[in-house]
Amino acid sequence: MSRSIYLDYNASTPLRAAVAATLAEAMGRVGNPSSVHGFGREARRCVEEARARVAALVGALPGEVVFTSGATESNALALAGFARPRRLVSALEHDSIIAAEGVEIFAAHSDGTADLDALKALLARDPRPALVCLMLANNETGVVQPVAAAVEIAHAHGALLHCDAVQAAGRLSVSRPDLGADSLSLSAHKIGGPMGCGALVLRPGLRLKALFAGGRQENGRRPGTENVPAIVGFGVAAEIAAADTTVAKALAAMRDDLEARLVSHLPGVAIHGAGAPRLPNTSCFSTPGLDAATQVMALDLAGVAVSAGAACSSGKVQTSHVLAAMGVPAQAAGSAIRVSFGWDSRPDDVDRFLAAWRALLDRRAAKTASIRAVAPGRASG
Repeated sequence: MSRSIYLDYNASTPLRAAVAATLAEAMGRVGNPSSVHGFGREARRCVEEARARVAALVGALPGEVVFTSGATESNALALAGFARPRRLVSALEHDSIIAAEGVEIFAAHSDGTADLDALKALLARDPRPALVCLMLANNETGVVQPVAAAVEIAHAHGALLHCDAVQAAGRLSVSRPDLGADSLSLSAHKIGGPMGCGALVLRPGLRLKALFAGGRQENGRRPGTENVPAIVGFGVAAEIAAADTTVAKALAAMRDDLEARLVSHLPGVAIHGAGAPRLPNTSCFSTPGLDAATQVMALDLAGVAVSAGAACSSGKVQTSHVLAAMGVPAQAAGSAIRVSFGWDSRPDDVDRFLAAWRALLDRRAAKTASIRAVAPGRASG
């Protein structure tokens, strides 16, 4: 039996072997990092070593890193913690941001990039202090956003800018200082680390109110005993991601090969965001006449794991607000699937995917031909 292939790295990445080994070792230790005895001091040392590694991944200082349970919590902490009366978010944001209560949404262009003129208009309309949210790279299309330009606009209006950098970390060079973002979110399991661990990286000098009370951990910004094993694993994953400078080129080669062969086989395939800078590992495309759920299920049965254009937390396929914001017609958006490669992907994964996808197209064509052949007989009866 041929191996199943995993092409859903934007949802979650496989745990790296070095991370798994570190997690196993860390889980065998005892000690609360807030305790002053030797066991506690050792746990604290491990946390701070991981903090330095995560900070290095995004060009930050260790003291700028606040560990959280994941990027969703990091985003929520930024939205609430800066206590800004206005929160302006792009139409392309992750659900953890765009679904927050009371946000004002600014539009996107058809190529999948945020409309910064729309952002300017929103900021000029109301002088109250604002927080702008713009992700670095979109989770569905892979389109890279003009974050540095948005930061200039936000700061010119006295606003802060929060950047969800979850999909970009480990795939692009990410530097919080170079972007100028006031804060950015990271997630361990998107870079080969464990689930349930993330970080909010803050510009020095920013005041942040904790989401809840209960302790002074993370310098009072995130109460609760730190998840030491997960944090240690996050640190190892961050160090590996920072050192792996060749992966982007290899991922881009696989993505480009996939897209060229898709369009060659079926010219009607639409590659969403192809006209804009994108993550090297991500392809989101629509296949005429095939809905997304059918494709995902058929490919899964063939041993190929991909995602629909958008999947909610319950695993049900929903209409993509990202593709809608890009002006993609509902029928095309309903047939969009996402293929995302990662650190353990191989060039022959493209072959396996295309073989399964073409077989699905062939079955659809045969079914359509059968229906057409039977239709005249039914009509004459």
